[in-house]
Amino acid sequence: MSVLALKNVSRSFGPIEVLHGVDIALRPGRVHALIGENGAGKSTTMKILAGYQPPSSGQVLLDGRPVGFASMGQAEAQGISMIHQEFNLAEQLTVEQNIFLGRELKRGPFLDKPAMRARTRDLLDRLECRVAPDRVVSTLSNSDKQMVEIAKALLRDTRVLVMDEPTAVLTRAETAILLRQVRALREAGTAVLFTSHKLDEVEAIADDLTIMRDGRVVWTGEAAAMDQHAMANAMVGREMSDLFPAKVSTPGEVALQVANLTVPGFSRDIGFTLRRGEVLGVAGLIGSGRTETFEGLCGLRPATGDVRIFGQPARIDHPWQAQSLGLCYLTEDRKTRGLLLGKGLRENLTLQALSKFSRGLLDTGAEERALDRAIADFDIRGHRGALVGNLSGGNQQKLLFAKTMLADPQIVVIDEPTRGIDIGTKQQMYVLIRRLAAEGRAIVVISSEMQEVIGLADRILVMRHGRITGELGADATEDAIVKLAMGVATEREPA
Repeated sequence: MSVLALKNVSRSFGPIEVLHGVDIALRPGRVHALIGENGAGKSTTMKILAGYQPPSSGQVLLDGRPVGFASMGQAEAQGISMIHQEFNLAEQLTVEQNIFLGRELKRGPFLDKPAMRARTRDLLDRLECRVAPDRVVSTLSNSDKQMVEIAKALLRDTRVLVMDEPTAVLTRAETAILLRQVRALREAGTAVLFTSHKLDEVEAIADDLTIMRDGRVVWTGEAAAMDQHAMANAMVGREMSDLFPAKVSTPGEVALQVANLTVPGFSRDIGFTLRRGEVLGVAGLIGSGRTETFEGLCGLRPATGDVRIFGQPARIDHPWQAQSLGLCYLTEDRKTRGLLLGKGLRENLTLQALSKFSRGLLDTGAEERALDRAIADFDIRGHRGALVGNLSGGNQQKLLFAKTMLADPQIVVIDEPTRGIDIGTKQQMYVLIRRLAAEGRAIVVISSEMQEVIGLADRILVMRHGRITGELGADATEDAIVKLAMGVATEREPA
């Protein structure tokens, strides 16, 4: 018997129905994976299960009986917890304060701080997280913040745990720790709803599987009946055998030359060249200095070194200087550093290139026409009048691409291009990146997914401890990348 279920549930926002007769049942001691493209209806389904939104029609069943949650607090009181994809943390409080916020332990009229500190340490130890309980959350990395969110959920007496993309910002090692915790919860009898765009994780952890497309359930059953290829096809409604486009590359003139680039505290003596029409991959473990190196190159961090753009010396102390030289950086963190979630599509699209739309006064008509082109060129889906924060992750990423390309850069650094987006949108991103290279632009792709770097790049730089340990060609393998990233091997091919 299910502990929590939806029966023929629909959900509308105004005149638009986003869920259509959804059935899903979560059983004790089983992991139920929910997958689908961005915009398929997964988040709305999870929010209804966890009491964040009511259904427009249909029933929520708890232990087989209809129930109506007026708030997520009522759902939590019934043992239903949700870990959100977007962090739900008080940034200026400590780890310990966040974990016990609203659930503080007391000794008489006073807070029992020693008990909360010890319990926090115990929870973090279970997650193999070495963060100190008294660290302020704003100083943590995204992966450590995710571990704090998970620790909050472990503190509760949870019968049902809903996990929305819990591994999106985790390393492979951290993901392995998380999956061990999920298995432990399953053994303890917890019903777990697990969503992920990483189908290998779904295959490894799920007992049951539901696949959604366009607000409907298109397949449900035991997860063992579906391999990753079949999952991908069902999600997008088409064959997904060719995930990466062919590498058709005819490198042209040298676009970027870097020598002795040093970003204090993160990397040193970085050197490489990049040509027009080329995709250069950058791989390495978390902490290798990949992101910080290219943030320094693009004026987002203090850096020193010799940088030449199309043969001319370039001094870059600010991202606007980089943009004026034809160099743009597409951030890995679209939600806090790339987009204004409380603004509309038009405002976000043109923000980086406002000079193109202003002659003393802002030409909103020209902005709207630019948005028309961006929607068509980048296949941005969703209501054009919506706030960007209400778009799916994949459509936010497409908008970030469109915003960056509106400045017409000739050299583009793309950091984690497909983090947190579904396989169908990933395929679109890969086609877009190769298209940009075919147009004669010089592209850098930084990614923690080795198959992504291998599938996209013409050459791959591997970093470790702030240095380049090797360079591989288009025939690179995961094994070769791992050896360089771990310092087991060092090799460099001519540029």
